[in-house]
Amino acid sequence: MTQKTIEFYNGNTIPALGLGTFRVDNSDECKEAVKHAIISGYRHIDTAKVYENEEMVGQGIKEGLAEAGLNREDLFITTKLWMSDYGRESVQAAYEASLQRLGLDYVDLYLIHWPGIDSALIVETWKAMEALYNEGKVKNIGVSNFNVNHLEDLLKATSIKPVINQIECHPYMTQTELRSYLKAQNIVAQSWSPLMNGQILEDEVVKEIANELGKTPAQVIIRWNVDEEIVVIPKSVTPSRIEENLNVFDFELSENQLARLNDLNKDERIGPDPAEFSGQ
Repeated sequence: MTQKTIEFYNGNTIPALGLGTFRVDNSDECKEAVKHAIISGYRHIDTAKVYENEEMVGQGIKEGLAEAGLNREDLFITTKLWMSDYGRESVQAAYEASLQRLGLDYVDLYLIHWPGIDSALIVETWKAMEALYNEGKVKNIGVSNFNVNHLEDLLKATSIKPVINQIECHPYMTQTELRSYLKAQNIVAQSWSPLMNGQILEDEVVKEIANELGKTPAQVIIRWNVDEEIVVIPKSVTPSRIEENLNVFDFELSENQLARLNDLNKDERIGPDPAEFSGQ
């Protein structure tokens, strides 16, 4: 199966689809999900310190690589810096602690998880992220949940642009303005919780399009992300769903189908508002 990759402005690439692990316990279930994903063909795994599952994600990576006969370089692994570790002095230790939990020598992408409400602190934090990147300790650095104003503050005060911004994005929250800004800046957009914890799969339009294509509602939403050039990381721990979510590269949505999905937008979030979230 040929998967799509998206190129960052620095020339590195990211698989357009990965496995999300938000709200997956640090358990055998997590390990088995990651392992099954890799054996099934996933090459991109996303976790974060605050998910508290990096150990089992790492174990799943190790076992999945062995069973699939792959090398570490064949995978793209993302983790994220949590708000308790912001500040120039804390970033390197937090990164190294994540690597230790994951059992890895490096990650492919390290993200600032939320912008918080202290822009000066974010600038200091980003400068420490830049140092990790410049020293070759991490392959790419980016941000998550940043609005346009957060990005503008960052770009004005630092020298390396984030390669990616991981945001809440789905047909009920299309983020058109933010995504236009990201495109103009050559920053890749990535969506978390793309299936809205299953909520959007009940939408009548989504179900109609799934019937038209002979696909599932989840596959339609994942393909919407792919066709919109948004990197997407659906989460599942169910083997059959893990496989189903990857099986989206043998069809495309028509312009009419894309338009119908985009028309569902109502700026409806399931997560916190980045303008207000302080990590509490």
